[in-house]
Amino acid sequence: MDHTQAPVLEALHRYHQQGELAFTPPGHKQARGADPAAREVLGDAVFHSDVLASGGLDDRRTSGDVLRRAERLMADAVHAEHTFFTTCGSSLSVKAAMLAVAGPHEKLLVGRDAHKSVISGLILSGIEPVWVDPQWDTRMRLAHAPSPEAFEGAFRRHPDAQGALVTSPTPYGSCADLEGIAEVCHARSVPLIVDEAWGAHLPFHPDLPSWAMDAGADVCVTSIHKMGSGLEQGSVFHLQGDLIDRSHLKSRADLFGTTSPSVLIFAGLDAWRRQMVLHGEDLLESALRLAREVRAGIEAVSGLHVLDEHDFVGRGLAADIDIFPVVIDVTGLGTSGYHAGDWLRARRGMDMHIVDHRRISAQLTHADSTATTAPLLSALHDLADHAGELAGAPFVEVPSGENMRMEQTCLPRDAYFGEVEDVPVEQAAGRVAAEMLTPYPPGIPAALPGERLTDPVLRYLRTGVEAGMHLPDAADPALDTVRVRAVRTGDSTDMGMGTGGGPDTGMGTGTG
Repeated sequence: MDHTQAPVLEALHRYHQQGELAFTPPGHKQARGADPAAREVLGDAVFHSDVLASGGLDDRRTSGDVLRRAERLMADAVHAEHTFFTTCGSSLSVKAAMLAVAGPHEKLLVGRDAHKSVISGLILSGIEPVWVDPQWDTRMRLAHAPSPEAFEGAFRRHPDAQGALVTSPTPYGSCADLEGIAEVCHARSVPLIVDEAWGAHLPFHPDLPSWAMDAGADVCVTSIHKMGSGLEQGSVFHLQGDLIDRSHLKSRADLFGTTSPSVLIFAGLDAWRRQMVLHGEDLLESALRLAREVRAGIEAVSGLHVLDEHDFVGRGLAADIDIFPVVIDVTGLGTSGYHAGDWLRARRGMDMHIVDHRRISAQLTHADSTATTAPLLSALHDLADHAGELAGAPFVEVPSGENMRMEQTCLPRDAYFGEVEDVPVEQAAGRVAAEMLTPYPPGIPAALPGERLTDPVLRYLRTGVEAGMHLPDAADPALDTVRVRAVRTGDSTDMGMGTGGGPDTGMGTGTG
């Protein structure tokens, strides 16, 4: 295929050249009707490229095949058989993949370190999750993806499971043994879904961890806006093999997708693919060299430690590490990641990707250079010099991995849509959650609908909130109250799974 082409960008260029006059949405009509302040801030170019995908970029029958040609080029670039663009982020893509593998009341093996979008998919679909425990690092209080052996054991206990879903890389850069997990699935002729939202760059440099399609996954979900050059919400999902029908997957995506997709986002996906095929290895080679230099520079700062291969990779841990997430342990400064991240934003105008009870993370990409990393290193030296100002950070009671596990008493859908009540957090232990309680970022629920809440998890969340943790999807983000299933006299629905052989319990969070 000719990867110098960019069908969406080229179609947009033709649209502008031809000066087409649209009597269709969008209503701003090529910026003419847009708010003057919006035009001043955003620039007219944004509005000029905001056109209909069909009946604008392409004709009403899409006979120009603009989008499909762009998708075929993307598939070729990453060695997939089929690729689908979406403009609703990987949150849409992963739901479509899940529903293409399992339906209501069918079982799907899911690593318990899944993103909240996966949990949303379970709630909407009525799929029964079989939780597979992540590998818990007791020293770093961090979860890595489940091992192939964990998936093998879960399949033995639940031979009727329709497939499996694993997250790799994690937002911390921790990578699963995807080839081993794929072998476990394919030995049973069931598909593997990989939530590879953080791995868009992986196919384009040989020194990066193996990516899902090359490792044998059947469906891979990728956020181009995270580690690529796409715009926010730009996502793709790739398909290979014969375990999932292409039209079946597309139909599921249509259930969630918008009928008014953003051509701007499509153009970002298309351009990124061309950029990576033509220049990606050189760009990533420079970025890897820079990441190694930055990691060494931060490691030299007193009180800071950059988590590396020695921390992440090994027996009972991850299979590999992506070094672009520069994860920094700040406990040597006597403070928390929450305090350190807030200080860097307030004092140095610097936004960290992840902050948790002991870490901050600087996410590097091919777009970084010494022009961005030199100020980062300067700010981190400044942070260390002002460590005394950050002392006294509230203590977060992070449970052990075993104490993060909770019983799944019912389907997430049943708990979420059932009758609920809000109870004081002090009275929530033993009750069944009816909401997600998700430290964000990175968005991995510590508790989810249908799980029976325990004191260790509630203490973790409550002390976390007091220390600066953000729980955006809780009914009460301050966590004075928790939303739980209502219990009526004589009601037994709160006492266990009613869906035929309950799922395994799972570990709570990848951010502890």
